[in-house]
Amino acid sequence: MTRRDFILCATTIAAFRNDTLSAVEKLVGRYSGEPNEEDFWIQIREAFDLDPNIANFNNGGCSPSPRIVQEALKRQIAYSNQAPSLYMWRDLEPEVEHVRARLAGLFGVDTEEIAITRNASESLETCLAGHDLKPGDEVLCTDQDYPRMVTTLQQMERRYGIKLVQVPVPAAPETKEELVEAYRKGITPQTKMMLVCHVIFMTGQIYPIHDITALGREHGIPVVVDGAHAFAQFPFKRDDLGCDYYGTSLHKWLQAPIGTGMLFVKKDKIKDLWPLMAAGKDMDSNIRKFEEIGTHPAANHNAIGEAITFHELIGGQRKADRLRHLRKRWTDKIQNESKVVFHTNLHPEHSCAITTVEIKGISNGDLGGWLMNKHGIFVTSITHPRFQGIRVSPNIYSTVDEIDRFASAMLTAARQGIS
Repeated sequence: MTRRDFILCATTIAAFRNDTLSAVEKLVGRYSGEPNEEDFWIQIREAFDLDPNIANFNNGGCSPSPRIVQEALKRQIAYSNQAPSLYMWRDLEPEVEHVRARLAGLFGVDTEEIAITRNASESLETCLAGHDLKPGDEVLCTDQDYPRMVTTLQQMERRYGIKLVQVPVPAAPETKEELVEAYRKGITPQTKMMLVCHVIFMTGQIYPIHDITALGREHGIPVVVDGAHAFAQFPFKRDDLGCDYYGTSLHKWLQAPIGTGMLFVKKDKIKDLWPLMAAGKDMDSNIRKFEEIGTHPAANHNAIGEAITFHELIGGQRKADRLRHLRKRWTDKIQNESKVVFHTNLHPEHSCAITTVEIKGISNGDLGGWLMNKHGIFVTSITHPRFQGIRVSPNIYSTVDEIDRFASAMLTAARQGIS
C-alpha cells in the first residue's frame, strides 16, 4: 500500500465510521423520523457544534455543517498542508471526481454535466456571462431576483450594451400561473435569455421551473435557473425542472463546507458556454472547463461528500417535512394577529423553510435587532420597494423550544411593540 492509498483509505474509513454517521444511521433505523418526533430530531441536533445562546434562523444565508463535514475538512487541510503541491494536488484533488459523481446522482444527471464551484454566484455568472449576447439583446428576470445576479446583468448592460428587463411579480402569489404569466408578458422578440429563481431569496416562494423552462423552449430562449435557495431544502431532480442550466450553493441546505457550489450544464450546451476563467480549446466540451479557477483547496470540495451522506441518511423528504413542520408551528401561533403580515404563501406547494413576515408599524431592521439583542434570535432583513419584513429560515437542527421562543417574541412585538 502506497502512502497515498494509506492516507485516503484511512480518511474514508474515519469518515464513514464516524460516530456522527453511525448515530444518524441508527436513529433512522430506530425512529420513523416523523416531523413531530422530537426524540429523533433532538439527536440530529447533536450532530452539530452550535452556539447554544443563539437561535440561528438565517440558514437561508448560510448553514452550519454537521460535525462529520467539519472533521473531514480539518483532516484534509492538515494532510495537504504537509506538502501541498504533492499531497493536495496529487493525492486529494483527484477525489473531486467521486464528489462529482455523487452530486450528479443527487440531482439525477450525468456525471459529465456537473461542475463543482465555490458558490451559486460563480455558477450563475458563468451561465449569464458565458452566453454570446449582442447589443440590444434582452435578458429577462423578475424584480425579486438576487442582487448579485442583477448586478452581473447590469454590468453586462454597461459593458456589452445588452438590456436587462425585470418584470414585477407578487411576493405571495395565489397561484403559480401568476409567475409564469409574468415571464410570458415580459418576452419580446429581443429576449435572448431568461433568469429564474427556483426559490426567491426574499420570500421563499418556490417557482414553477418546469413551466417556465418550457416557456423558454417554446420561444427558443435559454433559461438559467438560480437554485441557490432550493437545492437540498426539498427533494427534486433535474427532470422535474426540465432545465439546461442550474447553479446553486451547497453551503446552505446541503450543509456542505462554506465556499462550495454546483453548476449543472446539459451536455449538449457545454461547448457553446464560455467559462468565467480561460480554458484550453481541448476542453470546449468538458464540464471541467468551468472549474479552471487556479489554485484552490481540495479539502473544501472533497468534504461535500460527507454532507451528501448526512443528507441522504436523513432523507430529502423527511427533511422537507420537518422544515415545514417547524414553520407551521410558529406561523400558526401568530397568523391571526392583526399587525402580522406574511409575504410568503404558506401552502406547502409554494414554500418550505423560508418565510418572510412583517409586523406593521415596526421596521424590519428594528425588529431584527430587537430579536437578536433581547432574545438571541438571529434573522435577516428583507427590503423591497413593495414590501419589507424579516426572513425566517430555521433548519433541521432547530428545536421546538427555539421555535416557540421566536413565536412568543413575535406575539409580544405584535401586541406590545418593541420599545
